[in-house]
Formats: sequence, structure tokens, C-alpha cells
Amino acid sequence: MTFESEHKESRKPRIDFHVHLGVYTYHHPWVTEWMRQTHPVGYEDYINRYNDPGAFEELLSLEGVDYACVLAELSHITTGLCTNEQVMDFCRGRSRLIPFCDVNPHIFTNLGDELRHKVEDEGFRGLKLYPTYQHYYLNDQRMYPLYQAAQEYGIPVLIHTGSSIFKGSRIKYGNPLHLDDVAVDFPNLNLVMAHSGRGFWYEKAFFLSKMHANIYMELAGLPPAKLLTYFPELARNTDKVIFGSDWPGMPNIGRNMEAISKLPIPAEGVENILGGNAAKLLRL
Repeated sequence: MTFESEHKESRKPRIDFHVHLGVYTYHHPWVTEWMRQTHPVGYEDYINRYNDPGAFEELLSLEGVDYACVLAELSHITTGLCTNEQVMDFCRGRSRLIPFCDVNPHIFTNLGDELRHKVEDEGFRGLKLYPTYQHYYLNDQRMYPLYQAAQEYGIPVLIHTGSSIFKGSRIKYGNPLHLDDVAVDFPNLNLVMAHSGRGFWYEKAFFLSKMHANIYMELAGLPPAKLLTYFPELARNTDKVIFGSDWPGMPNIGRNMEAISKLPIPAEGVENILGGNAAKLLRL
């Protein structure tokens, strides 16, 4: 076996755990303006091109990504609407695209049954929650049937934690400390903190991921060059950290993965962050 083939076999899949569709049913204008700042030239052409799932898979290949989790969003007040149906249509028949649904507690009544329907009948493989955009605390008892259903099916729950710049957001709902109750009450439910407490709560997010076997950090929207500033002991926690890009708002997926690979952390830790940990949660 050559060195090159041995290295390829030892490489874990590259997984982007945090991808949005570029074209929503609608975006609020403040979201569109923010998105344009990341694409100063040709924003509309860019998102329309990759609104085709085949073209998007080609982009993933160019960026060195094997799988991507595509997230629905029902945040009518703050960001906009990307329906569960939209996401499922985008991912249908494409094994590299993993659909995550959104079950907004202000829209649905029986949260547990709604998630069961999404998983059993529609084929969703994860759940994304937006407490700062939809205004609820993660440890609110009305959320518990939703967590129970997610635990039953063994699907991961990705949760926005930390700050947001969009109008109408309420950052108090993004405090990752509220996940302590959820982790204790649902010990077999894998909880992934999107943005890892961005802004106020990096230390809390790191501590919770070390304390609870079922809580993970996720890096979407965090500059790789700042990771060791935010998390000085990152190298000690690489089995609990997951890569996400927040595409298309953060378009340089491959560049960010490469920057993470150059951080002073063990090679096995890099493999875990860039896909190994996510592969376990997604049962790939």
C-alpha cells in the first residue's frame, strides 16, 4: 500500500454540519443586505446558481466536502422562511445532502408527533432549533416532547447559541447554559451548539461540552484564526467539536477547513473536527 492510498484510507469524511439554502421562500431585507456583503459582486447569480442541488454538490466537491447538513428555518420574525418541504425537495435522492427540519414551537402544537412525522414519513435526519430567532428557552417544558422524539430516533439536534445581528433576535434565548437541563433530562440525545455560544458564552459552551457526553460544540461563523483565542484548550476537546460553515453567509468552506487543519492540534483531532465527530452523530 502506498503512502498516498494509506493516507486516503485514514482520512475521515469531510462534513459541513451547517448549511442553509441560498434562496429562501423569503428573506427579510436586512438578511439579504448582510448576505450581499459576503458576495460584493454577483450575489444573486451566486445563490441562484447553487439553488440547483446538482450544482451545489459540485460546489461541495470543489470545496473538499463529502457531506453537508442542509437546514430548514421557520423564523418569520427575524430572518425568513426556508420551509421543511423546500429542504426535503433539495436533498431528495442525494446521499451527500442530509436534511434537517425545523419544528418551531410557535407554529406546531404537538411537537413530538410533528417530529415523528418529519422523520418517519418525510425522511429528515436531524433537527435544527432557532431559539434566538423564534423566542423560547431551550429548557422550556413545552420543548420536552420534541426532545423525547429526537432521542427516540437517535437524530442530532443542532441549536443556535450565542449572538445574532438580525433584527428581532433576542440573545437571552441563546444562552447555552439552558442546555444543561436538556442534557441531564435526555442523556441519549446528542445536542450540538451551533456557533459555540458566540460572543458572550464561549467559556460556557466549552465547559458544557466537556461536562456532558451528549453536548457538542459547532464552529459555524467562527473565524478559524480566532478559535484558540476563544477556546485556548481546544486541543483537549477535539472529540466534541464539529465543523460547520454557515454557507452561503460564510462562503469559503474549503479555506476554513484548511485553516483548521493548520492549527496546533493533533492530526487525529483535526480529522474528528472536520468530519469524524459529525459522522458518528449522523451514523454515516
